[in-house]
Amino acid sequence: MLPITATFLDEISHDIPHQNWGAKEWDADFSHMKKMGIDTVILIRCGHKKWMTYPSDFLEKTENVYRPSIDLVALFLSLAEKYKMQFYFGLYDSGKYWWEQGDYKKEVEINLKVIDEVWEKYGESPAFKGWYLSQEVSRKTGNIMSLYHRLGKHCKAISNNLPTLISPYIDGKKAILSNQSSLTKTESISIQQHEKDWNEILDSIKNAVDILAFQDGHVEYHELTQYFSINKKLAQKYSMKCWTNAESFDRDMPIKFLPIKWEKLLLKLEAAQKAGLEKAITFEFSHFMSPQSSYVQAHHLYNRYMEKLISIG
Repeated sequence: MLPITATFLDEISHDIPHQNWGAKEWDADFSHMKKMGIDTVILIRCGHKKWMTYPSDFLEKTENVYRPSIDLVALFLSLAEKYKMQFYFGLYDSGKYWWEQGDYKKEVEINLKVIDEVWEKYGESPAFKGWYLSQEVSRKTGNIMSLYHRLGKHCKAISNNLPTLISPYIDGKKAILSNQSSLTKTESISIQQHEKDWNEILDSIKNAVDILAFQDGHVEYHELTQYFSINKKLAQKYSMKCWTNAESFDRDMPIKFLPIKWEKLLLKLEAAQKAGLEKAITFEFSHFMSPQSSYVQAHHLYNRYMEKLISIG
């Protein structure tokens, strides 16, 4: 089993209930993460539409975003320092320019300013160790190659070459939007087309992106090792690290989204180890694996995971 040593922090979400945590609850959660062996936390996005994790003077002026009651980026950085974790900053998602209007240039333009603002505000924190390009795709859509290249290059240039991470998904049978009632679709990408598409994408962003971490929940379980192996081969070809994004929520249930069945998570982590992937992130600990999650099932998933971790030493 490839152990989970990183998690996304999904404080700004559009399809998972908010847990209304403050500094005390977040501190407790980082403590639980540390006990589980997590050494890296990744802010999934610093903002989505008008909701923000940090007070952004730039976005308040240009996008009329709401000023948050607490600076979560500052809090997460302080907790990462306290628990000796690495923090990756996730970029802004306008929810309209790139996704709805197809205007990737506007999305890039806004994020270039966000990167500058964030690095000036928080760049001196010793826990600030990287960047997450939060725009997620499965194929060559939305000018993603140009978007990743411009944002990744700017992140690296401004921060003395800190690493950049992307977490795309595979256009498999389970690649269903959260607002769709179905669980699977009839058509999905072939492994050959997946390899062809991502060979082209990675070739175009090889100097802008350092870490490739595909989401693991969109294909059937028996297909995972083959897809993981292709992802690993492509990452090596372009001198990238190959991680996995081990989803700890269940895509097979009609209720979206609940903590995953333990045996499913174990199967995915075993497949990742078999394929030689280097690190496992989960999406995401606080809702789906934490002992203090609002989902009781998450408490038990944590217990089962810890039992397995102890048994393998």
